[in-house]
Amino acid sequence: MSVFTKRLDKRIAAYQNELIKTHYAEVQNMYNQMRGWRHDYRNHIQVMKSFASSGDWEAVVRYLDELDHDLTTVDTVIKTGNKMADAILNSKISLAKSKHIPVAADAHIPMELSTPELDLCVILGNLFDNAIEANLALPEEKRMIRLYMDMKNTQLYLSITNFTASKKLPKINGRFRSSKGGGHGFGLLRIDKIVERCGGYLNRNSEDGAFTTEILLPQ
Repeated sequence: MSVFTKRLDKRIAAYQNELIKTHYAEVQNMYNQMRGWRHDYRNHIQVMKSFASSGDWEAVVRYLDELDHDLTTVDTVIKTGNKMADAILNSKISLAKSKHIPVAADAHIPMELSTPELDLCVILGNLFDNAIEANLALPEEKRMIRLYMDMKNTQLYLSITNFTASKKLPKINGRFRSSKGGGHGFGLLRIDKIVERCGGYLNRNSEDGAFTTEILLPQ
């Protein structure tokens, strides 16, 4: 085995280990959320049982109205119309929020896609991972990730923007590089190869402390 092959294997192994850590953090965060919901559910039941036992049905109705309003205001689950995209987006958004990173998402996929779901998830997952990593270098009050997805004629348009610590990120040989080191550059490379294979368009731009990636995928 050549030295180059050994180095490549190590970089791929490092990248895969990082993916495992990220997925574990996502699953752990969603598990913690489920535990919180279960705890709250029991408390709500006990409060309403207390009202009911005293015959205060008006209080029960008021409490149910408050719960309904509360659920409406906190329901930030993304429903794009594509189950696989929903799964990866909700997982990543949950992870971002656990790290105190607000996410503003407007995502719609109103038709069946020709782009393989696995490819779409690789793109979305890597873009979110990079955006989360960049935000962690900022104070909490300056953190933000913005996502927009929709159809533009016969193409799926995807845009994700995150704030960065630098006003303008430098390019090396005409390309933006991952600042995370190790095997992290494989994420950007995978996105590039998928977009190229699908005959799509990709643009990355760094201006005024914000980094934006735009992608068009023919359908």
